[in-house]
Amino acid sequence: MSDATNTRAGSGGGLVRTFGRWTLAGLMLNAILGAGVFGLPSLTADKLGSLAWLGVIVTGIAIGTVVLCFAEVASRFSGTGGPYLYTRTAFGPWVGLVVAWLHYLTRISAAASVANLFVIYLVEFFPLLVSWSAKAAVISLVFGILAFINVRGVKQGAIASNLLIVVKIVPLVLFAVVGFGLVLARGPVEPAVVVTPTVQAWFQAIMVLVFAFGGFESGVIALGEAKNPERDSPFALILAIVVCTCLYTLVQAVASLTLADPASHPRSVADAARVLVGPAGASFMAVGALLSMVGWFAGAMTVTPRLTYAMAEQGVLPAAFARLHPVHRTPVFSIALFAVLSVALAMSGSFLDNVTLSVISRLAIYGLVCLSLIALRRQDGRNPTLALPRFRLPGGTFFAICGIALSVTLASRMTMRETIILAIVLGLASINLFASRRRAR
Repeated sequence: MSDATNTRAGSGGGLVRTFGRWTLAGLMLNAILGAGVFGLPSLTADKLGSLAWLGVIVTGIAIGTVVLCFAEVASRFSGTGGPYLYTRTAFGPWVGLVVAWLHYLTRISAAASVANLFVIYLVEFFPLLVSWSAKAAVISLVFGILAFINVRGVKQGAIASNLLIVVKIVPLVLFAVVGFGLVLARGPVEPAVVVTPTVQAWFQAIMVLVFAFGGFESGVIALGEAKNPERDSPFALILAIVVCTCLYTLVQAVASLTLADPASHPRSVADAARVLVGPAGASFMAVGALLSMVGWFAGAMTVTPRLTYAMAEQGVLPAAFARLHPVHRTPVFSIALFAVLSVALAMSGSFLDNVTLSVISRLAIYGLVCLSLIALRRQDGRNPTLALPRFRLPGGTFFAICGIALSVTLASRMTMRETIILAIVLGLASINLFASRRRAR
């Protein structure tokens, strides 16, 4: 497959096109809604105090500029690969490989981190799960079941993702809507601490919120299995970010108006529910958090293995990564590898260790995809293999520049640890390109 191939005949590479518009929107929403929203009110209130709700809206608008750029770029392509495919087409194989490595490592570390958090929440109901062996068994079981579902067929994986997006969003919607009504009826609580946020605090809060809003960039990986990806991907991206911004803002407002000091409540959503409706409310939201994480796993298991599949299909990874199940036509090796690596990292790392790295990696991807919008527009009329966008963003260059500025500004705050890791990723991408070219020769 050439770098810029977008034709429907070859873009799927043998994958079955089963995703409709609403299934694709569900995958996007599932990729964003994970564990972050359940820890979001505490972390944001710690930095911004009573203005935490405003921080959510500001970040939603800022990320929205990036999402709009993704919407135009994605509407050119019908193939599998997402940001890897876009940046490879715009800038060549090396940049595409950098993005692919960043993306895959981000998703693996995020899956491992959420798995750790899943066990932490589960211990509230099953205290005996504190041992290493019990933790390994639970995490392996979750990933094993989801891998099996996805190997059986992408449609089954999508159905599981759709069911879990329903069960994850219902508790949050109930908390946001019913909780807001109860807060209005009883009156807001007086804040125990008055916080005057500094510029530094605003940057720190936005970094945390970018993590909570992240994930949409993974939802576009599996477009090679969507029925009409050029038309439906902009709809799915925009709908997902609008829904998440509204939901996050309401969740933040309810927690801040219910708890006198939400920053001191790491499980602020459950604690706010306890204040509003009692212990049953707290248990309900804790179960909702667990289901939300399982839903996130289901979405990640559906879309992330398609990245390594796309790379192998284009010859930059060994052919095993593109191996399809003989009956179900799913990338069985890529699915199994993602599950195994996620379990391995979950047993050797923690959630908090990977948050900043995940954000920095995502920001690099966001900036490069925004830059791709400008580069691909310049190829229009010159590159006969490049399809015109089905969705053309008005003022697209302006939005792209805003997205690049956001990414560079926030990424400039990375520590030496993140700098070293990103340098390693650049080195791995270079080695990967050299090895793939040797295989081609």
